[in-house]
Amino acid sequence: MIIPTMKSSTPVYISGYGGYVPKLRLPTSDIAKLWKGSGSGPNKTKSVANIDEDTTTMAVESARNALSMSGLCDIGAIFVGTESKPYAVKPTSTIVAQALGVHKTLAADFEFACKAGTEAMQVITGLVGSGMISSGIALGVDTAQGRPGDNLEYTASSAAAAFVLTNNSKRSVAKIEASTSYVTDTSDFWRRQTESFPRHLSRFTGEPAYFHHVESSVKQLLSEINLKPSDFKYAVFHQPNPKFPIQVAKRLGFTTEQIQPGLLNPIIGNPYSASSPLGLVSTFDVAKPGDRILLTSFGSGAGSDSFSLLVEDGILDKGPNYTPLTDIINNNKEIDYATYTKLRGILK
Repeated sequence: MIIPTMKSSTPVYISGYGGYVPKLRLPTSDIAKLWKGSGSGPNKTKSVANIDEDTTTMAVESARNALSMSGLCDIGAIFVGTESKPYAVKPTSTIVAQALGVHKTLAADFEFACKAGTEAMQVITGLVGSGMISSGIALGVDTAQGRPGDNLEYTASSAAAAFVLTNNSKRSVAKIEASTSYVTDTSDFWRRQTESFPRHLSRFTGEPAYFHHVESSVKQLLSEINLKPSDFKYAVFHQPNPKFPIQVAKRLGFTTEQIQPGLLNPIIGNPYSASSPLGLVSTFDVAKPGDRILLTSFGSGAGSDSFSLLVEDGILDKGPNYTPLTDIINNNKEIDYATYTKLRGILK
């Protein structure tokens, strides 16, 4: 089902953004030595949350960076998109709100596999655009799981991304021009309540799942706002592995140069709900006023959100405390597989 292109009656802007990637890195060659005999995975390393890190702590770090850039304090909603909450029954969003000192606010956790972060962005866009709130924070964050020896273990990683959405254009980083969504019941990836690791049907992960949904949402958005791939300076796609975003970009008519700033999977893996949002953070770091960016997520189960974003002058003033995502990623420490299993509680 395609949801018609959504445009709010009141302009909605992104006034601050931030990303967080844990310092620890596991080389995928270590996984291959243990489970596959030789070689490595499609990405060279993946980010790993430390023993004192989880989706809550990473969400707080990225949200603080986004708030600092925005300069706003009137936050009417805090929505956390994740599929790896520290509590099965207790919201993550209220902990984030408490850490930020925000109490008079809506707070909720969103779930839709890897597109939970962009789902949160869409709902806050609607709340701000309707006038119910003036500003809100949308987060995509995960400490992704992969069963030992499974293909997912090579890419499942940890990271967070946050965006402050507002009706205030004074410090606008980008304007949200429009968005759309496409969903079907395609069971390519799932995890039941009592299971520690997700399961997947590998033959469904490509054409019926990722490519069908991503291409459908992008084509619908471009058709309804009367734009073509060449009208965008950059494009950001969900990155379950290093190959899929390159392939889908080519199929849709985008170039490698357009997607290059947002390609993070080869060095940090796939942090699920933070994948495409973190790619947007990386792209914002190099964008200039007037650039148009396509943001497209994908969530197994299955669905895809697509946004058209127009970069504005606020991108030139990120504030004195902002640390570029490249610097955060480059500040890393390599660990071995034994340390990884201990930190993530994989062997029980």
